Amino acid sequence: MSLIRSSLLVGLGSVASRVLGFARDVLFAQALGAGPAADAFLAALRLPNLVRRILGEGGLNPALVPALSRLAPNEAAEMAGDTLSIVALVLLALTGLVEIGAGLIAFLLAPGLHDDGGTLALVALYTRLSFPIVICVTLASVAAAVLNWRGFFTATALAPLAVNGGLILTLVVLESAFDLPLARKAAWLAAASSLAGLIQLAIVAAAILRDGGSLVRFRRPRWSPLLKSLLLAGFPVLVASGAVQIYFLAATQIASFWPSGVSWLYYAERVMQLPLGLIAGLSASLLLPELARRHQAGERQALVTAQNRALEVAVLLALPAGTALFILARPISTVLFERGAFVSTDAEGTALVLMALSLGLPFATLAKVLSQTLFALNSVRTALAAFGLGLAMTVTASLLLAWPFGPTGIAVGLSLGCLAHTAAVILGLHRFGLWSLDRRSLGRLTRTGVSVLIMSLGLLGARSLFPDPEPPMLAAMCLGGLALYALAALATGALTRDDWASLTKKSSEPLRPDAGLS
Repeated sequence: MSLIRSSLLVGLGSVASRVLGFARDVLFAQALGAGPAADAFLAALRLPNLVRRILGEGGLNPALVPALSRLAPNEAAEMAGDTLSIVALVLLALTGLVEIGAGLIAFLLAPGLHDDGGTLALVALYTRLSFPIVICVTLASVAAAVLNWRGFFTATALAPLAVNGGLILTLVVLESAFDLPLARKAAWLAAASSLAGLIQLAIVAAAILRDGGSLVRFRRPRWSPLLKSLLLAGFPVLVASGAVQIYFLAATQIASFWPSGVSWLYYAERVMQLPLGLIAGLSASLLLPELARRHQAGERQALVTAQNRALEVAVLLALPAGTALFILARPISTVLFERGAFVSTDAEGTALVLMALSLGLPFATLAKVLSQTLFALNSVRTALAAFGLGLAMTVTASLLLAWPFGPTGIAVGLSLGCLAHTAAVILGLHRFGLWSLDRRSLGRLTRTGVSVLIMSLGLLGARSLFPDPEPPMLAAMCLGGLALYALAALATGALTRDDWASLTKKSSEPLRPDAGLS
C-alpha cells in the first residue's frame, strides 16, 4: 500500500475520531458545564484519557515495531501473543489496585479539590467507573501495533471511533430521556466510557483473529529475555512518547486549585488536540516504521532526509493551526461550548487558556515527530531525558505563572514545557549526528512562515469586521483562512506537486536523498 493511501486511511480515521471528540466535548460542556461536578468528572478522566491518547497516537509502536521488525514472522507472532497475555495480566492487577486506592489517586489527580465539599469523593467514584477502559485500549493498542507493523491500518484507524461514538450516544440518551443531577449524569458517562473501550478492543481483536494466527499466536507466555527487554523498554517509551499528555496531567493538578480551572484547561486542550493528535497519530503509525526500516538497512542519509521531510510537513500543518487557534480562540470557545450549563465567563476563561496553549502547539508537534527518529534508533534514554526536561519546565513555569495569571499562566507554562522538550530532542539528534537541515528544508520552512503571515493578516481582518461571529460566519472564517493559506503556500512554493508524488511512492521503495517522505 502506498503511503498516501495509508496516510489517507489513518488520517481520515484520526479526523473522524477528533470530530467525534469535538461533538462529545460540546455535549460534555452543555450537560455538565464547568462547575464542581464537571471538574470532578474531567479530573477523573485525566488518567484513562492519558492512556487513551498516548496509545491512540501509536504510543506502543516505538516499543513494538522495532522489536518485531528484527524477528522472523513466526517468532514475531509468538512474541506478540506473549506480550498480549502478559500485558493483560498486569493490567488486571493494576486495575484492581486503582479500584482499591481510588481515594488516594483522586487526591493525586486534583489536590486542589480536597476542600471542596464532596468533590474529591466524586473524583474517586468516577475514577473507579472509568479506569477499566485502560485494560481495553492498552490491549487494543498492542494489537494495533502488530497490525501497523504488517501494514494493516483499517481496523486501527476505525476502532478508536467506538469510544467517542459510545459516549456521544450515552450523552444523547441521558439528555433526551432522563432528568438526572449533574453528579449522577457524570457517573453514567464514566461507566459508559469503559463499555465503549470494550467495543474498541473487540474491533481490533476481530482484525487480528481474521488473519488466522499469522500475526499473533497465543500460547502459555514465556518470559524470554527479549520479551523482558521489550516490556521493560515499553514503559519509558510510553512515557517519552506521551510527553504532552503527561504535561497536561501535571498542569491539571495545579489547575485544580482554581475554580473551574480543570474544566477550562480540559476544553481548551481538546481544541488544541485536534491538529496535534492528527499529526502525532500519522507520525507514530506511518513515519516510525519507515525510519526503523532505514535504520535497520543502515541508510543513514535516507533516514535524515525522511526526518527532514516529515519536519517540513509537520510545520506546514502545525504552524497555521496554532496561529489560527490564537486568533480565533474567543469565537471558537463561544460557538463550541457556550450553551446550557457552560456560561459566558467559562467561554472567556477557556479562550484565554486556548490562546496560551496555541503558542506551544507547533513545538508539541515537532517534538512528537522528531522523537520518532530516537525511537527508531532505540534511544529511549535520550527521549526520556528530553521528556524530563520538558516536564520540569512545565511544572516550574506553571507554578510561577499560575499565581499572577491563574489557569492562563498554567497554559503558558505548558507551552514553555513543549518548547523545552523540542529543544532537548533536537540536541539529542544533534548528538547522534542526525540533525542536519538541508537547504530545501530551510527554504521551505521560510516559505511556510510567509504563508502563515498572509493567512494571519486575512484572519485578523475578518475578526475586525466580525468581532462576535455566529457559527456560520465562524465556519466561513475558518474555511476562508484555510483557503487563503493553501493559496499562499502554493504561490510561495511551501506546498508543491512533488509532495503528492513523493507520498504516492510505495513505502518499500528506496528513498533518494532528493525525494520526499516515502
